[in-house]
Amino acid sequence: MALKPTIYKARISLSDLERHYYAALNLTIAQHPSETLERMMVRILAYCINAQEGMELTKGLEDVEEPALWVRTIDEQTTLWIDLGEPTPERVKKATNRAKAVRVYSFNSKSDVWWSQGENKFSRLNASFYRLPWESVEALGKLAARTMDLSVTITGDSAYVAGDGGEVEVAWEVLQEARG
Repeated sequence: MALKPTIYKARISLSDLERHYYAALNLTIAQHPSETLERMMVRILAYCINAQEGMELTKGLEDVEEPALWVRTIDEQTTLWIDLGEPTPERVKKATNRAKAVRVYSFNSKSDVWWSQGENKFSRLNASFYRLPWESVEALGKLAARTMDLSVTITGDSAYVAGDGGEVEVAWEVLQEARG
């Protein structure tokens, strides 16, 4: 018998000071049985960093053809594709052919190795890459609860996340920005 996803609910007060975007978000997150709390929380953080009309959490790990998050138009054109972890250059290339904008948030402890091995191939792709420090991601994972009230404030290349379980600042490194 297949394991079912665990459902999490997050009420988020979002303040993105860079984009002047302020919102009260209510997210229902299905954590795949093989997904860690850290990855799930990175999904929530990536949602907040990129929040906009039409942003959706996808089936994620359940469907390898979908990213972790995306924005799609009414006619199902993908305008933003967000992947998490360490995707292959081939996967990112495929994403750039399917979406107007592609962003990758790398966060694992071996992210440095992944980037150094793929940087040459990634540099040829019109995609943005960001690295989140593993120590911050671990602390972010500790904020996870089945029902969460979070406050997320984004300034520059960092997010301050506060919840009932504590607080953490996650500063990301820009590895590559998409061209034009």
